[in-house]
Amino acid sequence: MVRKLRRLLQRLLVVALGALSVWLIVFVVFKFADHRLPWIVAVAVTYAIAAYIILPRAVRMSLKILERERVPRYTITGDGLPGDPVNVALLGTLQELRAAFRIAGWSEADRLSLLSSWRMARAFLANSPYPTAPFSTLYLFGRGQDIGFQKAIDDSPRKRHHIRFWAFGIERAAATLGTPSFWLNTDRPAESERVLWVGAGTKDTGFSLTRLTFQITHATDADTNAERDYIIAELTKHRVIADAKSYQARQYLPVGRVNRYLTDGEVVAASLTADG
Repeated sequence: MVRKLRRLLQRLLVVALGALSVWLIVFVVFKFADHRLPWIVAVAVTYAIAAYIILPRAVRMSLKILERERVPRYTITGDGLPGDPVNVALLGTLQELRAAFRIAGWSEADRLSLLSSWRMARAFLANSPYPTAPFSTLYLFGRGQDIGFQKAIDDSPRKRHHIRFWAFGIERAAATLGTPSFWLNTDRPAESERVLWVGAGTKDTGFSLTRLTFQITHATDADTNAERDYIIAELTKHRVIADAKSYQARQYLPVGRVNRYLTDGEVVAASLTADG
């Protein structure tokens, strides 16, 4: 009875938070902008503030209220929503990781900045090549990705194979793999350290908007199992990994959809062999 009452109160708080967000957007932000700007500019400003400031914070607060911070099998978006599933883990140094993807013909993604975002937007609209285009930030271990790699499809910035990686110290990984502590660690290992690179690989297929906050982003292929297998096949073909094995984390996830993705929950782990 107490648990049901607590859940009801949590949901009421979430509804109230959502209503407050809508009220702020409609009756405060737009009203303020409409009085000072041309209507089309006011709409654009209202969208930007709603999609990138108010709604992401409301979503994150809602998730905290609902206590959904469990052992993740996927990354977290800037909105606080489930992102790309974790599906690859590679053991080695940063130099070995970079060398492996370079040999396989992949490009390292530029850091996300105003300049790289502008170049990406321009390339996206013109459908012109941008082989080192930046990635949006996804979160794991309480921080954004440490590095990312991509391979364009038909030289288009709208379609690409890509994977983000987060570094995790080997000793800590060995001690905590399969436990909540593995995923909740926020320490970033030194660049020269031999670490476990935990990756989330997906395939971009076009243009889309994020759920709930409607931010502009890439559309992605739902079958992350196929993308994981493609990435491992690429690295295997160029002989830059060894001892690739699949495993399921301790928390069982049935085959099904996670946030729009079809995933079997398996992570393929391998050792990096390229030395640069």
